[in-house]
Amino acid sequence: MIQKSEKDTVAKKSKVGGYMLQQWMERMATWFRMFYKHIVLLLVAHLLLFTIIGMITTSKPSPRLASSIFSSWTSNFDQSIFLTLLRFESRSFDAITTSDEERTSLPTIAFEVITSIRLDDLKSLLGYEIPGFSTYEHKVIIAGEGMDDMNLLSHESGPPLEDILQDRKAVDDEQEEAPVKQEKSTDEPVVFLYNSHSRESFLPHLPEETDENNAHHEEVNITRVSDRIAQSLEANGISTLVDDTDIMNILHEKGWGYHQSYEAARPVVEEAIANNGNLQYAFDIHRDSLPREKTVADINGQEHATVLFVIGAENKQYEKNLDLATEIHYKLEDAYPGLSKGIITKEGANSNGVYNQDLLENSVLIEIGGHENTLDEMYLTADIIAEIFSELYFEAEKASN
Repeated sequence: MIQKSEKDTVAKKSKVGGYMLQQWMERMATWFRMFYKHIVLLLVAHLLLFTIIGMITTSKPSPRLASSIFSSWTSNFDQSIFLTLLRFESRSFDAITTSDEERTSLPTIAFEVITSIRLDDLKSLLGYEIPGFSTYEHKVIIAGEGMDDMNLLSHESGPPLEDILQDRKAVDDEQEEAPVKQEKSTDEPVVFLYNSHSRESFLPHLPEETDENNAHHEEVNITRVSDRIAQSLEANGISTLVDDTDIMNILHEKGWGYHQSYEAARPVVEEAIANNGNLQYAFDIHRDSLPREKTVADINGQEHATVLFVIGAENKQYEKNLDLATEIHYKLEDAYPGLSKGIITKEGANSNGVYNQDLLENSVLIEIGGHENTLDEMYLTADIIAEIFSELYFEAEKASN
C-alpha cells in the first residue's frame, strides 16, 4: 500500500510538472507571437549595424564612403563648437576659454550641425548655392604674404580636352639666359621634374588668345619652366631628370577627361622611379589660373611669378611631403619675402587628394605663377627655387655625412 501511495504521489507530481511546463511553453509561444516582429527587426538592426561598422573599418582609406561624408561634414564646423561640446563633458575645458566670445550658443551649434553652414563664413553658403564652388576644397597649412581666399580658387576640372589640344599661335620671346652648367656633384639623377598638366601656357605668349581657358599650347608651356629649373639645378651641381611626356595626348588616346591628368601621369612617375634608383625628390610643376595681380611678386624691383605649394592630404607620404614643402617655403620667405604664398593641402571627394605624392616620400606639387605671367617671370622664380632647393639639398647631404 505504501509503495502504491508513493507511486501515486510521483505520478501526480509528474502530471503537475508536465502541466506547468505546458503552460509555460504556451505562454512563451503567445509572447513570441506577440513580439516576434520586434525580435526579427532587432536582429536585423544588429546585423546591419555590424555590417556597416565592418565596411567602415575595413575599407581602403582613399575611396572610403564614410570618410568623405564625415570629413566634409565636420570640416565645416568651427573649432569653438568642439570646445563647447567638450565643455559639456568636462568642466576642465572651461580653462581653455579666454573670453565669452569663444562660447558658442546651442542654437548656433544646432544650426551649423544640421545645415553645415557657418554663420561667420559666407563661403560655406555659396558652396551649396553656386554650381562648382564646392569643388575648391583646400586647407591652408601655412599662409604666406600673398595668401587670401582668391589664391585658393584653383580648379582641377579644367577646360574641355578638345580646347586644350587646339593648335594656337605662340610667341617665344623670353630674354632670361639659362644658367651655365657646372660639373655635377651627383652622378645619377636625384631630382625628378614632370608636368601633369603639360600644356598649361601663358596668355602673353599667345597673341591671339584672351580667354584663360585657352591658355594652352603644345610647345610654349609649363614644361619650359621645368626645363629651366632642371638647368638651374644642374648649374648648382644637382643631377636632374626631366620628363617631357605630353600628358594631354595620353588623355586624348585613352578617351579620358582633364580631371584624370594625375592618373595618366602616374605610370610616368612610376617608371622614372623604377629606372632611377637614386631619385629622392619629385616635383610636379604647374601654373595657376588666377589673375596676374595674384601671381606676381616684386623682388628687388623685378616682377617674379609667385609660388604656391600643394600637398595631397590623402597619401601615405603626406607628413614627409609637407615637411619638405615647409622647409622650402620658409627658406624662400627668409631670402625672398613675398615670393611664396604658402602651403595648402587638398582632399575630399572633389579633389585628387594624392597627386602621385605617395610614390616618393619627398614629392611636392608646385604652382608657379599663372596664365598671365611671362616666361621671363617664370624663369626668374625657377632659378630661385633651384637656388633654395640646392641649399637645402647640400645641407641635408652634409648632415647625413
